[in-house]
Amino acid sequence: MSIKRRDNKKRILRDRESQCKDGRYRYTYYDANGKQRCIYSWKLESTDKLPAGKRDCIALRDQIAELNRFLDKGGSTQSRDITVLQLVERYITLKQGVRPTTRQGYQTVVNFLKKDPFGSKKIDHIRLSDAKLWFIQLQAHGKRYSSIHAIRGVLRPAFQMAVDDDLLVKNPFDFQLATVVANDSVTREAISRKQEKQFLDFVKEDSHFSKYYEAIYILFHTGLRISEFCGLTISDLDMEERTININHQLLRTTNMEYMIQDTKTSSGTRIIPMTDEVYNCFEKILKNRRKPKVEPMIDGKSGFLYLDKNDMPMVALHWEKYFQHICEKYNRIYRVQMPKVTPHVCRHTYCSNMAKSGMHPKTLQYLMGHSEIGVTFNTYTHVGFEDAKKELLRIRCVV
Repeated sequence: MSIKRRDNKKRILRDRESQCKDGRYRYTYYDANGKQRCIYSWKLESTDKLPAGKRDCIALRDQIAELNRFLDKGGSTQSRDITVLQLVERYITLKQGVRPTTRQGYQTVVNFLKKDPFGSKKIDHIRLSDAKLWFIQLQAHGKRYSSIHAIRGVLRPAFQMAVDDDLLVKNPFDFQLATVVANDSVTREAISRKQEKQFLDFVKEDSHFSKYYEAIYILFHTGLRISEFCGLTISDLDMEERTININHQLLRTTNMEYMIQDTKTSSGTRIIPMTDEVYNCFEKILKNRRKPKVEPMIDGKSGFLYLDKNDMPMVALHWEKYFQHICEKYNRIYRVQMPKVTPHVCRHTYCSNMAKSGMHPKTLQYLMGHSEIGVTFNTYTHVGFEDAKKELLRIRCVV
């Protein structure tokens, strides 16, 4: 007759259950490869009282029941060895052919998971509620919505890979982020035509910032992305045909490495006609362009329109700082404040102005370099009450 094993409370222990010398309960099982695995808990049943000074945990028999449900659904015990960080690193390794900026974004998430305790959690321990609670805590501790969105942008496909590999049954990150954390991102709004004129007039008349007037005018009247503008070279401007050839962009990494990349999307590669005013601005830029002793060469391209004090091409950060200083100076002088204006606000304003002027949607989509018409309308065109009022009056007159 076999002797039944009991814990220190005289309860009968089931098959493969045991109690360690320190009081912890252990369940032993074997994975598909025959390797011994163990689950531990300070409680055998969920109603057990937690030993003094011990961190709360899931009872052993609840863990066993969850494990059996997981295996019954086709899950693999191999997932019990993989941490969130290891899964993300595996996912990133398989993502070949991505842009350097995308790779840099991946590395940012990896670096964050190395520091955050969530990265060391086993992937089979992550539930939907765990993922949601983690994001809520991240925002509560100061993480911006955009940063959390970027983290989830890596974790969701990484966990989906684990599901596809039969390591998990469900993807705990497959939910709408906006339903969990507040979107604190600043809405990109266009400025009015009046504000645009005031801003440009201020730049033109300012003794310091006037040297940037032509570039800022071009940004307001072409809708170019700032990375596209920074990447423009002399050879990209056909002054006879009055066109701008956009087929690349200039970027600089956090490691101060310059690189030429293709346009953001295939639709971003386009040829834009110059208006007379834009043509005159480019003509002045070319006339006043400083000639360095040695032309900087970035990935085979040279002849960039604007160079910094080190004779290297200006990048987005330069222009963002210029715009910031212009707004600060303007608002120190005038009582009616100028809203935040950035290179992207110029692009946003151009798109809105063209839409309000009645430009054909497909033409505007082409000029903006958008791959989807929905982006043109939903993201960049800013229409308010006054615009709606004018449109209703126009239609009434036509009818």
